[in-house]
Amino acid sequence: MPQISILIKPASGLCNLRCKYCFYADEMKKRDRSNLGIMSDETLENVIKKTFEFAEGHVSCAFQGGEPTLAGISFYKKLMEYVAKYNIKNIKVDYSIQTNGIILSDEWCAFLKEHNFLVGISLDGIKQIHDSFRLDEKEEGTYLKVLNSISLLRKYDVPFNILTVVNNKTALKAEKIYENYRKNGFLWQQYIACIDPYGETRGCEEYSLDPELYGEFLISLFRLWKEDLYAGKQPYIRQFENYLMIMLGMLPEACEQKGICSIQNVIEADGSVYPCDFYVFDEWKLGNLNTDSFYDIYKHREESGFIERSMEEDEECKTCPWRNLCRGGCRRHREDNGIFHKNYFCEGYKKFFEETIDSWIQIAKDFTKK
Repeated sequence: MPQISILIKPASGLCNLRCKYCFYADEMKKRDRSNLGIMSDETLENVIKKTFEFAEGHVSCAFQGGEPTLAGISFYKKLMEYVAKYNIKNIKVDYSIQTNGIILSDEWCAFLKEHNFLVGISLDGIKQIHDSFRLDEKEEGTYLKVLNSISLLRKYDVPFNILTVVNNKTALKAEKIYENYRKNGFLWQQYIACIDPYGETRGCEEYSLDPELYGEFLISLFRLWKEDLYAGKQPYIRQFENYLMIMLGMLPEACEQKGICSIQNVIEADGSVYPCDFYVFDEWKLGNLNTDSFYDIYKHREESGFIERSMEEDEECKTCPWRNLCRGGCRRHREDNGIFHKNYFCEGYKKFFEETIDSWIQIAKDFTKK
């Protein structure tokens, strides 16, 4: 294989926050073994050894949780030792970590800079919203702690982007969030539509995102982004960049815009491998790197039909005028216990595309001229 992407959960679902909408806390409740603790040195070594035995052209090594910094900085120093030991083909490696930022320190930031980590920081827009959902173990808000961590990352010149969950409160404040991010100089942004508990009736949680409200949020965000785009000072918003790639006849890089699941290797703390972070359930386990190779893992993935199943689409989608832009969206938004329907946020996407399509066409024309 020319390249391989691994997403390691070194602390499983352990976390120092109690975010009300955490999809991984929900997934853990639905497994035989919920939290798998901290990854052992032996498992880490097996993961790295087998990754570099399998890879040829490139390795993307990401860390997520739970909260991945809870594994301790010593875990990541050991990681670097194993990469040095087993990367005998001198394969290019990219590192990234998604964190709530709560325990980042000078030591952490110096390490992240030294090893060229890209850091994703979870921040929900403005203090009022962030502190209503992203609470610590004392049930206290964490917004100011996150801003302090961002200051540390800047002090050490560590590249970072902002990941914002769009829930029922976030969606009402697109303008305030955009302006707050502009004021703080957050130029790299990613917005993730909040998902409800797996296999349960959607729209029943206090954070549940209404589809039409989501469409209105995207429209408001797009208008602000478009204005800055023509002023030459727009932030990078991943979803919009992917739509622009589609408009220009290019292949989008995000699986949500591809309309088909990508080849992913989500590795839990015990070495077990799963096909997607949204599907770390017992029934989708592909193997364990303490006993299996990546050749075994890929064979099991093919036998499971996980990627092929993600291509299923609702009959209504096949004749939808926005099909080529929407492409069905994320599998988790289309599936209920193995049965595929149209995207839960369909009405929101329709509203968004209907409102913005002329602008997208003009942007694509203008972009092509440059």
